[in-house]
Amino acid sequence: MHSFEAVFFVYLFIFIGFIAKKFFQQKIDEKSLVILSVYIFQPFLTFWGLLKKDFDFNLAIAPFIFFGLSLTIIAINYFLAKILFADNKEQSIFIVSSVIGNTGNLGVPLGIALFGEMSLPYTTIVNLANVFMVYSFGAYFYSRGSFDVKKSLLNTIKLPILWFALLAILLNLQGFRPSKNFDMFLQMGAYTAIVIQLLIFGFYLAKISLRILDKRLTIAVTVMKFAVLPFVSFVFLSFIDLEPLTKKIIFMEIMMPLAVANVNLAALYHCKELVVTALIFITTVLFVPLLPLYIKIIERMG
Repeated sequence: MHSFEAVFFVYLFIFIGFIAKKFFQQKIDEKSLVILSVYIFQPFLTFWGLLKKDFDFNLAIAPFIFFGLSLTIIAINYFLAKILFADNKEQSIFIVSSVIGNTGNLGVPLGIALFGEMSLPYTTIVNLANVFMVYSFGAYFYSRGSFDVKKSLLNTIKLPILWFALLAILLNLQGFRPSKNFDMFLQMGAYTAIVIQLLIFGFYLAKISLRILDKRLTIAVTVMKFAVLPFVSFVFLSFIDLEPLTKKIIFMEIMMPLAVANVNLAALYHCKELVVTALIFITTVLFVPLLPLYIKIIERMG
């Protein structure tokens, strides 16, 4: 019951953002909040999170396992897409959308809700792996091959969370621990980031329309996201030797519904962005009733 209550309050912030955007409309400029989040507060969250635990094998391997599982699903999707869809854009959406999950806006706060602050080092470093997934394979498939590798790498390198993560890892390896007051300063910035991220997610959901809904694509993506991907991940994680918390958090992050980054890339490359926005809404809504099942699976992982 505690887990469900914690998740409820996480979703409550999303609902507050959703209602606020519906009520205030253009008076709320989510782009300004996105800039504040990405360039100021997310670095706080990343830096603080990666100093919460000694950097060891379990923490270091987590992003690589996440990335490997994502690549496995992309490979499976690539072959299935040729069979299921004739349209190149629909193939691209199917191939990559299910692996670009909401590991930041939703994954980080859900990790805290389910596992406490001890989850932060794992969720923040896994989110970095997801960022690389967005700017590499995500950009490639949504652009349908017209992919500028140099530009994508530059976009990734420009993200401040990457540099703050590297600095935090180096300090962690040197045994650095923030003082009580410095830790409070970092904690204030980190929790501000979490609240802003949840509100922004609610803002984006308020803008999503279900008028353009591709039923076949929706079914294919949701089955892959909520059935095939969990099964493959659970089987793989069951056969590797890692501490239980690492396995649980990797599985939780894999389960996240589609991220807003999908629609950003789809809009950038004119790849049926309205269809993608509908997919984000559908997977986010479906994730709620599926959470009890996922939590039971997570609790049994050891």
